[in-house]
Amino acid sequence: MSRFDDAFQKITAAQALVLGFAILILIGTGLLSLPIATETGEPLPVLDALFTATSAVCVTGLVVVDTGSTFSTFGESVIMALIQVGGLGFMTFGVLFALLLGKKIGIKERLIIQQSFHQIKLQGLVKLVLLVLAITLIIESVGFTLLAIRWIPEWGWGEGLYLALFHTISAFNNAGFDLFGDSLIGYVGDPIVNLTITSLFILGGIGFVVIAEVLQYRSTKRLSLHTKLVLSVTGGLIVLGTLTILAIEWTNPETLAAMPLETKLLASFFQGVTPRTAGFSTLDIADMYPATQFFIILLMFIGASPSSTGGGIKTTTFIIVLLAVWAMVRGKSDVVSFKRRVPHDQVYRALAVLVVALSLIMIVTIFLTMTEHTDLMTSLFETVSAAGTVGLSLGLTSELTPLGKLLITITMFAGRLGPMTLAFAIARRIEKENIRYPEEKPLIG
Repeated sequence: MSRFDDAFQKITAAQALVLGFAILILIGTGLLSLPIATETGEPLPVLDALFTATSAVCVTGLVVVDTGSTFSTFGESVIMALIQVGGLGFMTFGVLFALLLGKKIGIKERLIIQQSFHQIKLQGLVKLVLLVLAITLIIESVGFTLLAIRWIPEWGWGEGLYLALFHTISAFNNAGFDLFGDSLIGYVGDPIVNLTITSLFILGGIGFVVIAEVLQYRSTKRLSLHTKLVLSVTGGLIVLGTLTILAIEWTNPETLAAMPLETKLLASFFQGVTPRTAGFSTLDIADMYPATQFFIILLMFIGASPSSTGGGIKTTTFIIVLLAVWAMVRGKSDVVSFKRRVPHDQVYRALAVLVVALSLIMIVTIFLTMTEHTDLMTSLFETVSAAGTVGLSLGLTSELTPLGKLLITITMFAGRLGPMTLAFAIARRIEKENIRYPEEKPLIG
C-alpha cells in the first residue's frame, strides 16, 4: 500500500486525472464486452466496446452501434453509469465515498479536483463537490419527473420511467446517447420533450460554479467575471444559433420548409443549442444545407463552459480570445470586460487552448479523410464533434474503419480532458526559468 501511495504522490494532478478517466474507460470496456451487455447475448467486439465506453465516459454520444437495439438493460445501465461518472468527474464520486467513510481529503486529491473543475484556488473544493452533487440531484430529479409525465402515457410505467431516467442523465451530462435510434427526431414538435431536454443540457453546460453563484446572488449581490462572461456568451450563442439555423434552413424541404411556424421555431431552437456539446437532434443533420453544417461545426468547436459537463474549447476561452483581438485592434495593452482586467497569463492560456485544439482537429481530420476515404466536410464535422464531445454526426461514425474508430476514440478522450490537461500530463512539471534572454521583436502580420 505504501508503494502505491508513493507512486500516487509522484504523479501530477493532470496525470492522475488522465489515468483516472483511462481506468474508468477500461472498466466500461470490460463490462460492455460481456455477453450479458447485449440483447443477443453475443459479446460486443472489443473495439466497439472501447469506442462506446469512451463515448460514454467522455459524454460524447457518438456511437458505432445503435444503443437501444444493441445493448440489454444491463448494457444500457452500464452506459448510464459511465455517463454520470464521466460527466461529473470520477473525483466527485471519490470525494463523496471518502466523506461517507469518514476519510479526509488530502492536498493531492484537492489538486486533482482543482484540475477537474478548472478552479484557480484550492479553498472550498470539497464544498464545491458537494454542491455539484446537490445541484445534479435536484436538476436531474426535475427533468426525470417532467419526461416521465410525458412518456408514461405513451410507453407505460416501466418503459416510460426507464426512458425518462436514461435521457435525463444523458441530457444533463451533455452525452447525447438515446434509446430511440434516431435521437429525438420523432419528437421534433413536442414542446415538453424539447424544452425539458434543452433545459437539462443548457444547465449542465453552463457550469456548476455559475449555477452556484446565481443561486447565491440574493445573499452575495455579486457575480464574478467568469459567471458574467459565461451567461452573456451562452445567451448570445443561443440566440445566434437559433436565428441562424432558422434563416438558413427555412426553405430546406428536407428539414424546416414543410413544418408549421411553431415547429420551425422549436426545431431551430433545439438545433441551435444542441451543438454546444449536447449531441441530441430533432432534425437529420445530414439533410441540412452545407452552410448550416459548417455553422454547427463552429458552435461545436466553442462548446460549453468550464466546470461543466460539456466539452469544446469553452465559452470563456472563445470570448477571451475575441476580447484580446479587440484590445489589440484598439491599441490597448489590457484585456478588459465588465470593468475587470483579465490577467495576461489567462489570455496566453486561452490562446494556447485555441491553438492546441485547432492543431488536434486539423491532424485528425487529415488522417480521417485518408482512412475513411471521405470528403473534407464530413471528416471535419466528425472530428470536431468528437473533440468537442458533442455527438452529432453526418453518418460517418457507424461506417468507421477500425483505424477510424481508434482515431475518434483518441479524439474523444483528448476532448473530454482538454488538450491542455493532456499536454500538462505528458510534459514535465512546469518550472519558472531562472534565465531571461534579451528581448527582440519579430515582424508580425
